[in-house]
Amino acid sequence: MLYSIVGRDNPDSLPLRRKARPAHLERLETLRDQGRLILAGPNPAIDSPDPGDAGFSGSLIVAEFESLEAARTWAEADPYVAAGVYAEVSVQPFVRVLP
Repeated sequence: MLYSIVGRDNPDSLPLRRKARPAHLERLETLRDQGRLILAGPNPAIDSPDPGDAGFSGSLIVAEFESLEAARTWAEADPYVAAGVYAEVSVQPFVRVLP
């Protein structure tokens, strides 16, 4: 089943995000290579594809996992969690309707 993982950034977490980004992307690339990643990306803090020093307010990942528990376990092990980028992470079942 698909699950949405929404991380909400702590204030002023951009330096932490930059440092943890390579490890974060590596995990996403593994999901992609397994054919389980639907989409992933950050939410810019301002209305711009490149927010610069304004940073990001969070991230969204939609991916396939065996269960809600497996999705939560995967999300809790994210390098952004360990680095303190995220203030909170929400994991919910997701039903893809379109496209």
